[in-house]
Amino acid sequence: MLNDLQKEIIKLKEEKNATILAHNYQTGDIQEIADFIGDSLELCIKASEITDSQLVVFCGVDFMAETAAIINPDKKIVIPDKNSECPMANMLPVEELRMAKKRYPDAAVVLYVNTLAEAKAEADILCTSANAVKVVESLDEDLILFGPDMNLAWHVQQQVDKEIIPVPEHGHCYVHRMLSLHEMHNLREKYPDADIMIHPESDPEVQEFADYVLSTGGMMRHVAESPKQTFIVGTEYDLVTRLRRENPNKTIIPALNDAICENMKLHTLEKVKNSLLNEEFLVTVPEEIAKKARKAIERMIELS
Repeated sequence: MLNDLQKEIIKLKEEKNATILAHNYQTGDIQEIADFIGDSLELCIKASEITDSQLVVFCGVDFMAETAAIINPDKKIVIPDKNSECPMANMLPVEELRMAKKRYPDAAVVLYVNTLAEAKAEADILCTSANAVKVVESLDEDLILFGPDMNLAWHVQQQVDKEIIPVPEHGHCYVHRMLSLHEMHNLREKYPDADIMIHPESDPEVQEFADYVLSTGGMMRHVAESPKQTFIVGTEYDLVTRLRRENPNKTIIPALNDAICENMKLHTLEKVKNSLLNEEFLVTVPEEIAKKARKAIERMIELS
């Protein structure tokens, strides 16, 4: 049942002919008023497919909204809270990436979509947690600079016969690093019949313990298609919110209740309403950077 503010936002969205995109880590009340909810790859693809809206409200962190702006230069992309930044994306300043490219001139550069636009402009191709292995395997080079998440780099290294060099060395998501092997053992003991699903931004020992290592989109599909009834979800808490809403007959258990991305949660219904009303805060990327980054983004989408 929608509340009055949600109904007001939907009415305003229709009047403005706007589209609201929301990441899986948004709170349930924002998920409920979104036109589309998804993981990073799904949102990238959806943003590239929008044809009937000139105004897109992007409920996610900064790099996601930048990506939408890069591939939709003719649309107005706004973000409800301009301070919604991704700490991991900020761990890879473009200067450090350029230095790594000089050290390894023969390497291909694969960047996680969780990077800022100026870093994306230095990449050969982008990837998400859903398609990182496929992207790396598509390249001719055997030496890969991969950033900024060291755990996703480790995940890819286990599945490809190439050398993966993480840039920076210790880039990470603070939320997924909260998930501990000790807690996984406790959950296995408590729920022996459950499927344990872990995001590849988690530490290697946690990934090795899991039944499945999946992107958030992959987790959504697995729960929907699996005959199992109980699932432990090792990622940001609000994916559990969506999974429970869309799979009411299954038992969905968060691996950690405190796995909260505070930056994602900066967006609120009031801010979404303001974003629609005032068409702010506008997300822009300088054309010189956008042009270079667009090639890497489009190359990723072609593989997806």
